[in-house]
Amino acid sequence: MDSKRVFITGGASGLGLALAKCFADAGYWVCIGDVNDSRGAEALAELQAKTTAHYCNCDVTQESALQAAADWLLSEWGGVDVVVNNAGVASAGGITEFPLSDWEWIVDINVLGVVRGCKVFAKLMQAQGSGHLVNVASLAGLISPPKMASYCATKAAVVAISEVLTLELDPDNIAVSVVCPSFFRTNLAESVRASDADSQAATQRLVNKAKLSADEIASRVFASIEKREFYILPHPEGRKIWRLKRWLPFPRFRAMMLKQTNRMMSKRDARK
Repeated sequence: MDSKRVFITGGASGLGLALAKCFADAGYWVCIGDVNDSRGAEALAELQAKTTAHYCNCDVTQESALQAAADWLLSEWGGVDVVVNNAGVASAGGITEFPLSDWEWIVDINVLGVVRGCKVFAKLMQAQGSGHLVNVASLAGLISPPKMASYCATKAAVVAISEVLTLELDPDNIAVSVVCPSFFRTNLAESVRASDADSQAATQRLVNKAKLSADEIASRVFASIEKREFYILPHPEGRKIWRLKRWLPFPRFRAMMLKQTNRMMSKRDARK
């Protein structure tokens, strides 16, 4: 087969759809999975104007749904070259306020959704002798702003899983990448569960104030995927702060983060 094949979870909107369009423009056959069928139909029509494309309903909390997608790709397209575990949700709130039920909700999607995708598609890629798993985490998985413990924990887990798999799957000729963007303009805020109105509003402001769109982030991420880079940090400021965390003694980094946090809290209080 001349055309490469990609499967993207959460591919009907946001970064998932933006990435799907990048792959389509590069000549890939594109299969997107999502739980929103109406958005899926709209995204499919857009993608079919560019390339061979397919949509399937895919709930990443169900391993059977991911297995069904893998089975379809194998039977109809003969396999898959790249899988992007992109589906995810957001959360905000303090450790004492954020309910355990919402912890379970975000872990099931953000962590176990990636685990299920890697489990199902690594087996397919092992059988075909090659592949590339791309796991979408966040800059929040590398640095840890306050009032985001549940979100940061899930994205840090995705980074750790990816670091394990890049070693574990290397003998099988399977590449692994982990994507760690900062905030960008997308519909992620639609999925936010927040423990209080202030946390909800703060998350929405960060998304709205972001300088880059999903399309701009996707273009940078796609270029890095094609190069098979492992850590993909599309925001220059994100790369800078991650380097500071790695290189500075933690007390200095903590002081820097506390200063930034206090500045943000002061601005929030001034808006009240």
